[in-house]
Amino acid sequence: MLGLLNPIKATKSLQDRTPLGLLQLKHDPLRLLTAIAGILFADVLIFMQLGFLYALYKSNTQYPRAVEADIVIASKEAVSFSKLRTFTRRRLYQAQDIPGVVSADPLYIGSKEWRNPQTREKKSLQVIGQSLDRPAFDLPEVNQQLEAVRLPDHVLFDEGSRGDYAEMIETFRQGGTATTEMGDRTVTVAGLFKVGASFAADGALITSDQNFLRLFPRTDASSVSLGLVQIEADADPVKVKRDLEAHLPDDVQVFTSDEYIDFELYEIQTNSSIGFVFGLGTAMGFIVGVVIVYQVLSTDVNSHLAEYATFKAMGYRNSYLLFVVIEEALILSVLGFIPSFFLAIGAYQLTAAATALPLVMPVSRASYVFALTLGMCILSGAIATRRLQAADPADIFS
Repeated sequence: MLGLLNPIKATKSLQDRTPLGLLQLKHDPLRLLTAIAGILFADVLIFMQLGFLYALYKSNTQYPRAVEADIVIASKEAVSFSKLRTFTRRRLYQAQDIPGVVSADPLYIGSKEWRNPQTREKKSLQVIGQSLDRPAFDLPEVNQQLEAVRLPDHVLFDEGSRGDYAEMIETFRQGGTATTEMGDRTVTVAGLFKVGASFAADGALITSDQNFLRLFPRTDASSVSLGLVQIEADADPVKVKRDLEAHLPDDVQVFTSDEYIDFELYEIQTNSSIGFVFGLGTAMGFIVGVVIVYQVLSTDVNSHLAEYATFKAMGYRNSYLLFVVIEEALILSVLGFIPSFFLAIGAYQLTAAATALPLVMPVSRASYVFALTLGMCILSGAIATRRLQAADPADIFS
């Protein structure tokens, strides 16, 4: 093996710090390619699971993050933005009795089928009805077009919705109009904005509270989904929140804007089965990588056990031999990670185009997966080196 059976040549190579780990990997190209392919598979699996998990967090909290309110009031039974429960609008009137509160506006949220104006297929979209007196969301595209939805049955359409809407969007941008059916009403698309689909909804429409009540005739105007509270500029949101909690009945819960986002994330992270599945997928990818790299390194160690025994007979310690195997593991982690990174970017782009989910590759995720890859390979190398502890010079003659 690489001339290492010659003690003089071996000693000289070691003294010159010959990269034995790299040379051993190159000695068997097929084994090297097998290891790289295994790491690539494991890394891409981890990348995709983390990408979907991030998309779940981001897409399902896009509107909560954009809520333009200092304090948010929700039903005690509310689970998430897509699973809200209504509460009486009287709570918003009561909230205005608290010192420091400037306004308390209702937000209506529901889901309803509409017929795709382009394909005529029925899709379920999230419909958001807001007061037009004050912006409900920090979405400039929406806020600049609110006057357009004062007209009956006029809506703003999320062009990031999942589905084939390219022709309709182009027609609208060229000055045309788009109308379609929602239930027993005909609605007109009065403007476009872009937020994107989520795991919970294919897309969204934003309109006025009055139009929302027209589209949902069974919804009582006194039953609201969220309350958006604005406070005075010099008021303390935490203090106002405590005052509201003390003043309002216990059928509602009160959040500061940051607490409301945390509330949405907590539901996804702790109670969502989807989040658990993607987390489990990440762990399985790591385990698969450990097993594959271990098999490769273990085979390599076993096939060169006599040479390692020779090194021990020459006076080299176990720590040096272990380093050779760890060196192999580090090289494999780099060679496997680089192609997996670029393959994952391509997979992200294809998946985002097909599902309208926000799949991107932040530097933090690439760094995290590389760290996992290093850990995966080093752990595999550490396990594979157990045979070296028992390597004996007598093995040369076996």
